[in-house]
Amino acid sequence: MLDFLADYYLWIKALHIMSVIAWMAGMFYLPRLYVYHADAEPGSVQSETFKIMERRLLRGIINPAMFMTFLFGGLLLSIPGIVDWSSAWIWIKLAMLFVMGGFHGSLSKWRRLFESDSNTRSAKFYRYVNEIPTVLMIIIVVMVVVKPF
Repeated sequence: MLDFLADYYLWIKALHIMSVIAWMAGMFYLPRLYVYHADAEPGSVQSETFKIMERRLLRGIINPAMFMTFLFGGLLLSIPGIVDWSSAWIWIKLAMLFVMGGFHGSLSKWRRLFESDSNTRSAKFYRYVNEIPTVLMIIIVVMVVVKPF
């Protein structure tokens, strides 16, 4: 049914990689903004500036990039013969992608808390969570490129 997509495999793959890069750039940067925002006095000029930066980054880059990542990734998965569904690597990769999506949701929730001056978490908390997308990215890339399982 979707065999015609194989003719566009390299284009879809390139668009998927570009989308992933944009998504990951935002996923790396937004928690870093939260680190600095957590130390800003609520209602201050600095805090209000962070709110604008965070909203624009999430809505203008991270959300669309995630959507495009899922779109092009889904197209890749639907091309017959691209994935050996009996291999463990694809299931581990998809599980980590699910976790990444959950982390994305957490970032959205935390942005809304900052927006309403309701954040109760420390800069130290955000420093720790800033490492989560890096760990997930490493696992995902190893699964896709090395396919150890």
